[in-house]
Amino acid sequence: MSNIRRLPLPDRLTAEELHVVIHNADEKDKLWTLLKQVDFDQAMEVSIKPVGKDRSTMQNRMVWQWFRDAEKQGSMKAWEYRSYAKLHFGVPILRRDSESYKEKYDRIVKPLSYEVKRELMVEPMEFPVSSAFNKKQMVEWLDAVKYWLESEGIALTNTEEMFS
Repeated sequence: MSNIRRLPLPDRLTAEELHVVIHNADEKDKLWTLLKQVDFDQAMEVSIKPVGKDRSTMQNRMVWQWFRDAEKQGSMKAWEYRSYAKLHFGVPILRRDSESYKEKYDRIVKPLSYEVKRELMVEPMEFPVSSAFNKKQMVEWLDAVKYWLESEGIALTNTEEMFS
């Protein structure tokens, strides 16, 4: 939900696909507010399921550790490594797997400058990329991030947890 609550919302929203992760009751209330603002022109399917069934908390913690490892050994801050990884490896996965994501990304984000795209990937905007992955997509992204960072000479910790 963090990628939505920071954005000012217009009076009415239209949505073809909406993916939101909520962590607490406050975010649940914000989701309800958001849903009341979405225009539906056809029947919609709503699915609520635990995040743990699609993604591993260990995988999430591991990739954050990798970005901290990279910061200590490389030339960028952890958030810069994360931004690069989301844009260069995560966006292509989601564009490949979701026509609606691809259409909206190509229409809204693709025309922006590279620097602006990188800024959108992290706080305070947090453009949804890795948070939208299912477990298979997360593993694919982790593999690409691991390959990239190691090819840059970064020694990574916790790599054995990748497929947990």
